[in-house]
Amino acid sequence: MATDKELVLAKYTYSSICKMLDARKWRYDKDDDKLIVHVGVESDDFPMRFLFISDAERQLVRLISFLPFTISKDKFVDIAIATSYVNYTLADGSFYLDMSDGSIAFTLTSSFRESIIGDSMLEHMIDISCMLVDKYNDQFFMIGKGKVSIDEFIKNN
Repeated sequence: MATDKELVLAKYTYSSICKMLDARKWRYDKDDDKLIVHVGVESDDFPMRFLFISDAERQLVRLISFLPFTISKDKFVDIAIATSYVNYTLADGSFYLDMSDGSIAFTLTSSFRESIIGDSMLEHMIDISCMLVDKYNDQFFMIGKGKVSIDEFIKNN
């Protein structure tokens, strides 16, 4: 269970997330009790949905985007290779495949333990997440549908 000090930092971070999104004039839904913000972003191919979670116990701000499709079991190996290949190149964040249901998510975290996360860090988190999810969501989808081989994916990335 989070201490009072940890909860204060988590609430401050949650408030900062909302203020950053307000400054961008982005629409979002929030859960003040759970310190979670839901935000959607349109892209050229798939709509992108993000969860900002201000995690008091772990002292982390977590940004998660679940891609809006699932992968069939016969493509798990290809997607696991593709996500590993991409993750190796990333400085921030990572994609993962949940083998229990075939879902893919992108996650990015930053610690606020004994510190305050500034607006520029929150902006970086959403900007880099939007860029990476938009760049790879359609490619993972095409691999999952068998329209692009893992060799083609690696060659083009």
